[in-house]
Amino acid sequence: MKITKDLYQGSLALLTDFYQLTMAYAYWKSGKAEQEAVFNLFFRKHPFQSGFTIAAGLEYVVDFCNNFYFKDDDLSYLADMKNADGSPVFETAFLDYLKSLKFTCDVDAVEEGTVVFPHTPLIRVNGPLIQCQLLETALLNIINFQTLIATKAARVVLAAKGDSVLEFGLRRAQGIDGALAASRASYIGGCAATSNVMAGKLFGIPVSGTHAHSWIMSFDSEIEAFKAYADAFPEKCVFLVDTYDTVAGIKNAIEVGKILRENGKEMLGVRIDSGDLAYFSNIAREMLDEAGFPEAKVVASNDLDEHIITSLKIQEASVSVWGVGTKLVTAYDQPALGAVYKLAAIKNERGVWEPKVKVSQQSIKINIPGEHQVSRFLKNGRAVADMIFLQEHKEDKTSTTIIDPIDPTKRKRINFEDFEEISLLKPIFKKGEQIYDCPKIESIKLNAQENLQHFDKTHKRLTNPHVYPVGLEENLYQLRTDLVFKMKNYDK
Repeated sequence: MKITKDLYQGSLALLTDFYQLTMAYAYWKSGKAEQEAVFNLFFRKHPFQSGFTIAAGLEYVVDFCNNFYFKDDDLSYLADMKNADGSPVFETAFLDYLKSLKFTCDVDAVEEGTVVFPHTPLIRVNGPLIQCQLLETALLNIINFQTLIATKAARVVLAAKGDSVLEFGLRRAQGIDGALAASRASYIGGCAATSNVMAGKLFGIPVSGTHAHSWIMSFDSEIEAFKAYADAFPEKCVFLVDTYDTVAGIKNAIEVGKILRENGKEMLGVRIDSGDLAYFSNIAREMLDEAGFPEAKVVASNDLDEHIITSLKIQEASVSVWGVGTKLVTAYDQPALGAVYKLAAIKNERGVWEPKVKVSQQSIKINIPGEHQVSRFLKNGRAVADMIFLQEHKEDKTSTTIIDPIDPTKRKRINFEDFEEISLLKPIFKKGEQIYDCPKIESIKLNAQENLQHFDKTHKRLTNPHVYPVGLEENLYQLRTDLVFKMKNYDK
C-alpha cells in the first residue's frame, strides 16, 4: 500500500519541525551535512503501565523514506521565509542542495507486531547527518502513534479472553489521519475488524457494522425497523436493541429472527450500547437461548476499554463480541507514547566512529551510545531476556552479563549456548534502497499474536505486570558509564 502516493500525492518532506530545517541548514553551512551518523528511535516507558509494547508503523516509515524528496513548491515555500530584517532564512545554495538531495541512509528496524521494551531501538538510522536529522519528526510521529494504538488494542484483546473485538473508533478519532492509522494499528494489535471503510480499502482490513439508533427511530416502530433491516441484509442481521427499551428490543429481535429462520436465514445476534451491560447481556443470553437462538451473539459497545471489559468478565457478562471505539483509537488514558530519536554515534574526520551520549540529571534520559543490535533470548519457546549490545563486544564470547540501563543492581547472566537467540533489528534500507518486503497486514497481525505467546502471562497482565529483563551487554554498559563520567568531567 503506497500511503504517501495514495493519500498525499507525493513527498511529505515538510512534515517536520522547523528546527530540523534550521539544523539542516546549519549542518550544511558548517560542512557537516554529509558527516556519517547513527540515530536510534526508542521509548523510555511502556504506555498504559503495561508490561509490553507492540511495535507498529514500519510500513508507513518505508513509504515515507521511499518518497523523501523536496518538491519545487516545498522549496518555493522555504525560499519565501524571511528573517526579522527581511533577509531570506535559507540561502539559495542550500535550497539547491535540498533540491538534489536523495535519500541514501541505511535503516534497520524491528518488524511490525514485535513485542518491544523500553530503551531498545525500534529504528536505527545510519547515514549523512543532515538526512538522519530530517527524518526525525516524521519517524517519531508515525511510530509513536501506531505503536501506542497497537499496544492498546493488544491489551483490549487480552482482556476479551478470546472474544472478538471490533474497532469502532472512526467518528471519535483524532482527525482523518489519526482514524486511518488507528484502524491499521488496532488490527495489528488483534482487533478482528474495523468500522472504517476507507481503512478497509487501503489496508485490506475486514470491515464490520450494522445499523444505528437513527435507523430504528426513522420507522414508526422498532419491530418494523428490524423487519426492514432483515429484508435488506438477511445474511448480516445484528439488531441494536436499546433504542427504547432493551428487554422489549430483545423480544422484537427474536420475533424477527424467527421470521428469518422461516426463510432459511439466521439472526447473527443483538447489540447493546447502553445501560448495565452485565445485566442486560445476561438477560439477552437467557432470552435468546430460551427462544432457540444459542448461536446468536451478544455484542456490547459503549465506551469500553480493557479495564471495563475485565470488570464485565468478572461479573460474568454474557458478551461474546466487543465493539471498542473512543478509548482505543484515542488511547484515552495515555494519548502519547513519548518515543525519542537520539544521536548515538558520529564518524569523525579520521573515519573513526565516536559514540555519543546525552547526559541528564534523570538517569532514564541518558541515552545508549553507539551502533547497537538487540537480541532476544528464548528457552523452550519462552522469552527470557533482551540484550542491547555493540556487535564487536559480543564476538568470540560464550556468555555475558546484561545490566538494567536504569538500575545497575538488576543483572542477568546469559550463557549463549543455553538459549535460542533472535536478532530483532532487521535491515530495511541499504544506501537508500529498500531491501525489505513489507508483509501483508494479516501476517503482521499474526506476528503480534505469535510474539505475545513467547511471553509469560505475568508480563501480559493488565495491572502491575512483572518486569521483563532488558539489559545492556556489560561492555556497552561500561562504555556508557565511562562516557557519562567524561561528559560530566568526573574523575572515576
